[in-house]
Amino acid sequence: MLNRVILIGRLGQDPELKQAQSGTQVCSFSVAVDRPQGQVQRQAGAEKVTDWISIVTFGNQAQVCSQYLSKGRLVAIEGRLQIDTWQDQQSGQKRSAARVIAENVRFLERSETGQGHQNQSSYQQGRPVQQRQQSNAYGQEISYPGDDKDLPF
Repeated sequence: MLNRVILIGRLGQDPELKQAQSGTQVCSFSVAVDRPQGQVQRQAGAEKVTDWISIVTFGNQAQVCSQYLSKGRLVAIEGRLQIDTWQDQQSGQKRSAARVIAENVRFLERSETGQGHQNQSSYQQGRPVQQRQQSNAYGQEISYPGDDKDLPF
């Protein structure tokens, strides 16, 4: 079985950092992701639909996300989908909510505030990954993990 989620979107609000009873840092935020539309929908003039996805990170990654991310930042999230269920205390009804447990958060834009490390745009399992920047034909930045020493040729 495979449970893998990859998302690219913008933060809807500043991340919220909390500490669990175990002492683990927990950071949560939501990401706005545009839902793909088929050709028929586009031709019919349908408006784009945005889904708001709840994201949770833990440990060192949570600390880095709370420090360097802010509302509006473009990020790529890689992780797993988790469905939480609980009994509502007031109504007694069974409730559920979906969220993505992020294992890798990649910062796709540089911080406009100038804070932080400009080359620290990814944080995976507690380790920063250095980025090599390059532009495509449209002037958009393309980043590749690692440096030239990692290339197989």
